[in-house]
Amino acid sequence: MVIWTTTPWTIPANQALNVHPEFEYALVDVGDKLLVLAAELVESCLARYKLEGTVIATTTGQALELINFRHPFYDRLSPVYLADYVELGAGTGIVHSSPAYGVDDFNICKQYGLSNDDIISPVQSNGVYVESLEFFGGQFIFKANQNIIDKLVEVGSLMDTETISHSYMHCWRHKSPLIYRATAQWFVGMDKQPESGETLRKRAVKAIEDTEFVPAWGQARLHSMIANRPDWCISRQRNWGVPIPFFLHKESGDLHPRTVELMEEVAQRVEKEGIEAWFKLDASELLGDEAAKYDKISDTLDVWFDSGTTHWHVLRGSHPMGHESGPRADLYLEGSDQHRGWFHSSLLTGCMLDDHAPYRELLTHGFVVDENGRKMSKSLNNVVAPQKVNDSLGADIMRLWVSATDYSGEMAVSDQILQRSADAYRRIRNTARFLLSNLSGFNPATDILPAEEMLALDRWAVDRTLLLQRELQEHYGEYRFWNVYSKIHNFCVQELGGFYLDIIKDRQYTTAADSTARRSCQTALFHISEALVRWIAPILAFTADELWQFLPGERNESVMLNTWYEGLTEMPADFEMDRAYWERIMAVKTSVNKEMENLRAAKAIGGNLQAEVTLYAEDSLVADLSKLSNELRFVLITSTASVAPLVSAPADAVVTEVAGLKLKVLKSSHAKCARCWHHREDVGVNPEHPEICGRCVDNISGAGEVRHYA
Repeated sequence: MVIWTTTPWTIPANQALNVHPEFEYALVDVGDKLLVLAAELVESCLARYKLEGTVIATTTGQALELINFRHPFYDRLSPVYLADYVELGAGTGIVHSSPAYGVDDFNICKQYGLSNDDIISPVQSNGVYVESLEFFGGQFIFKANQNIIDKLVEVGSLMDTETISHSYMHCWRHKSPLIYRATAQWFVGMDKQPESGETLRKRAVKAIEDTEFVPAWGQARLHSMIANRPDWCISRQRNWGVPIPFFLHKESGDLHPRTVELMEEVAQRVEKEGIEAWFKLDASELLGDEAAKYDKISDTLDVWFDSGTTHWHVLRGSHPMGHESGPRADLYLEGSDQHRGWFHSSLLTGCMLDDHAPYRELLTHGFVVDENGRKMSKSLNNVVAPQKVNDSLGADIMRLWVSATDYSGEMAVSDQILQRSADAYRRIRNTARFLLSNLSGFNPATDILPAEEMLALDRWAVDRTLLLQRELQEHYGEYRFWNVYSKIHNFCVQELGGFYLDIIKDRQYTTAADSTARRSCQTALFHISEALVRWIAPILAFTADELWQFLPGERNESVMLNTWYEGLTEMPADFEMDRAYWERIMAVKTSVNKEMENLRAAKAIGGNLQAEVTLYAEDSLVADLSKLSNELRFVLITSTASVAPLVSAPADAVVTEVAGLKLKVLKSSHAKCARCWHHREDVGVNPEHPEICGRCVDNISGAGEVRHYA
């Protein structure tokens, strides 16, 4: 049997030869000997060995099973075992098997009945063969490679040798080669049947099915890992870590019968003296005269067992009410690599202790990369340090970037991306500043209006805030923080900044301080502010806390001590100016604004208040616009606004994107009111106030204007 290997040092530990059950193998006569090779590789192998030969018989790998062949230089037999992992890409189609130094080899040999005691493992932990190994005892394995090759030459068993470059496992830090080495370890049995209940594997699979996953694909990933994993090796041979405080009988290998009691004694010592207490401990201190019969082991626990039991220490430690029932975390979150790590080990230990996962939900996030999708690396000079971002832009910008990024995939970050987050932050902050500044002089205890007394537009604004809050509750509940960010940002930029806040400026600045029109507006601003500060608190924590301190009214010390705002009211279902109505009005206003921008660019007008607009609309839209009566101009922010039938539109009327709407804008010929800036025909009519319009005169010294809608 001809085998090909890149690890001659494993040949002294050979215990089997592996062939693929479905491959065809040939018996080849090369004159002085007979060779067994994979039939498909005979030609290439003979050419490599510079031999000529004749195939005298063929058979399948299946037929070779359990035929014995003698080891090339030791007096023992190596049987043929079947293995599906044998390939024809290189070598001879026959694999030499040393179960002590390869996972696949180990598993195949175990399948064929080899016990742990049967496995030959002559390499010590320092990489040196045991002294008792014939021919090579005491030699370092890599230095022994040439001696093993020489021995094969000596016994006439070497077909060929060559030097090649190939991939090989190595220490990531030291770049030095590593080897697999079978050693005695402690395992958690995945399929070991307990005295009662199901196996750990079955319990873990069921626990996965009872857990919510964000994103949902995480469930299948973790399920596959648990369903297919081997027993869990929880011991390590390291000079640091949590010790496994076991005493093993020197003859039987059994655990000391008082193991549980002894573990508690060791734990108490560690609590007082530190982790070194176990390693410094003399066995006689705990075992007395029995110490001579037992070995104190020096193994430490797998670090994933440490992290996987945090739920026991943390949740039981901080939630004593749930101590006996096995408390659960609402959420575990980590990177996608933790399906194999912390998520995995926590699930297994949770099922061992409590028969369920220690979490109700698992959230998996991607890794941070640069704007080109490359991982962060000092060599690429693309590392974005969070502390530097905090120092230059502020922690809330960093938090906003996190929330705005879809974490289900890779999370791109760069200076340019962070600058976009800073721009978005300013829009939200400026909105909050506007809200605060316009609540000056407002006392919610005395000035707040009930919903039925508020203007229609203000009722819409509060209703819209309520609807958004419901959406945000759903997004927060499902950890879709990027949706939270986009909804809040769009609300501040479009519905508030681009519509509502622009409209109310006139009323806020020109009507009497305690007028219904102004108090209605301030009531809406107060409700919006109370909701907004709570919405942004989990993300823009510092900004929310700052805003909280300046909001009017009595409140507790921190926004973080509060939940969703409950003061928002919904518009009645039969409200004439309902949600759909204001959606249509917003569309009309957008069309008017677009034409205004064109006229400003052409220098036909200066500001919007220089404009007089006429809307030519189909009948249903005329009816909607007419509901606002003379307050339509305040919504459009023009000095005058009139409505006419669509059929009366002049040829030069502008066609808009709103179906059934055309419009025409003219520059006002009237004087500008020095107070409200509207261009009105009655500016200067009152001799006592020659520079202001009649509306402003009434607001200053009269009964004040009355608003119903906007």
